[in-house]
Amino acid sequence: MQKMKIGIIGTGAIGGTIAKKMAAAGHLVKVYNTAEFDTLKERARQLGATPSTLNDIAKDVDVLILSIPVAAIPKLPKTLFAGIPEHVIVVDTSNYYPFRDGEIEELKKGMVESVWVAGQIGRPVIKAFNNLLAASLEHGGKPGNADDRIAMAISGDDQKAKETISRLINDAGFDAVDVGSLAESWRHQPGTPAYCTELNAAALKQALSDGVKENAPGIRDIAISTFMELPSQPSHEETVKLNRSLFSKNPKDFK
Repeated sequence: MQKMKIGIIGTGAIGGTIAKKMAAAGHLVKVYNTAEFDTLKERARQLGATPSTLNDIAKDVDVLILSIPVAAIPKLPKTLFAGIPEHVIVVDTSNYYPFRDGEIEELKKGMVESVWVAGQIGRPVIKAFNNLLAASLEHGGKPGNADDRIAMAISGDDQKAKETISRLINDAGFDAVDVGSLAESWRHQPGTPAYCTELNAAALKQALSDGVKENAPGIRDIAISTFMELPSQPSHEETVKLNRSLFSKNPKDFK
């Protein structure tokens, strides 16, 4: 794949890992976070990326990735998106958690999270990089010829844009599973069988099909309560197992 110019807003567990993987794959990556610029410079160095200001993060890029909490989306300046050329693909990696993001009325009433994000920024988005645990994203990638590769869901209304982001997903070491339109991205939101259950492509497709939109918020909240009640921080394997245990039919262990 040809080198792409990628801007990433947010360098936490997900955004930082995406930046590191994209830089390692040979793409030109610049990053922004809200830390002081000297701190950002050090973080960028660790990731193999270039530090950027918020004003410049969306300039001269092919892809702009938003990897910040849902509550921070409306706080982004509207001018940031107003000047972005139409060909620039905007990717939303966020997941809504009321205990962290507060009550957002539209989402509480069932609006699909990334549909809401697109409305907030006034731009179409592709939903990707959201349905894997940070540890899965960092350590679970495998070469394209591996037969037990973990799969990642992707949704959006622009097929060409999804194909481009699917290639980036492949560069990160994962198979991409096209879920369909952005309206269908609820299928890989928190509380669904496809969310953070670490599946291969065949199992992920089944899990995506088995999701029930109306049940997802309740299952999401049960998962959070369960994790908070644990006496100690669960291991990655324990976290995946607990997430899978929330669903009777799926997800299936692909081993």
